[in-house]
Amino acid sequence: MSFDSNEGTIAAITKGVANSCSVMMPCPWVPAFVHYWQEHKNLDAGLHLTLTSEWKDYRWVPLAGKTEVLGLTDTEGNLWRGVADVVKHASADEVEKEIRAQIDRAVTMGFIPTHLDSHMGTLFATPAFLERYVKVGIEKQIPVMLPGGHNTLIQSEMKSPDSQVQQLRQIGKMLWSAGLPVLDDLHNESYDWKIPDNISNDDKKIQAFKTEKYILAIKSLKPGVTMMIMHCTAPTSVFPYISNSGPVRKGDLLAMTDPIFKAALKKEGIILTTWRELKERRDKLK
Repeated sequence: MSFDSNEGTIAAITKGVANSCSVMMPCPWVPAFVHYWQEHKNLDAGLHLTLTSEWKDYRWVPLAGKTEVLGLTDTEGNLWRGVADVVKHASADEVEKEIRAQIDRAVTMGFIPTHLDSHMGTLFATPAFLERYVKVGIEKQIPVMLPGGHNTLIQSEMKSPDSQVQQLRQIGKMLWSAGLPVLDDLHNESYDWKIPDNISNDDKKIQAFKTEKYILAIKSLKPGVTMMIMHCTAPTSVFPYISNSGPVRKGDLLAMTDPIFKAALKKEGIILTTWRELKERRDKLK
């Protein structure tokens, strides 16, 4: 998403226990990350398919071009700030055209993504958007982030009705039948773990706060493959001009590099994997 995001992500993976990431192709600092990846191709990196541009002054445009996807753009020519605006204005055809453009841009740069996921969950906002997301993943044989198993945590977090969970399971079966791996669950709460104001300038206290949250989270995991979403960032003095979420994001980085959290993973018997490994294991079952 930004220079600071690149730095935080790389640190969380090389110095901590984070083991995968995803790239927002419309964002300005993509070339720097791709150049890093080209020298570290074992890095598990996918695409954070991006249909929104949420910040006030730090914006991006669709890669398909405004005239090709008018419904995805606001009055400034940028992607809409919110998911609801995308749902209101964009067609499924435009959504598919843009996610294909983002994949094509990655491939043109020599970057082969290990998986696909969705920025702000926009591709899960309507059945039509979700259908295109899954369709493209299957066609290109790129694993897609979709919780298609027991869905214990994500159902609780999203307060999803059983019918929606059952629909996700059916899509999960379709993905599996198409030769792609499928998640059993998804943890997506960490961005809501707001750092108390009285510790927001104290890295040690931020680290302790976030590490405790993550330890409680891994203790709640059920058997199966669960993806945990986080936003590891190393905020510079520029980051507040993008967003006020710096402390939350820095907390993720500090937790992932905390030896206490690493020890907790071992104690709880958590086995770390990657999207690349999941795809390789699925391929062996064909």
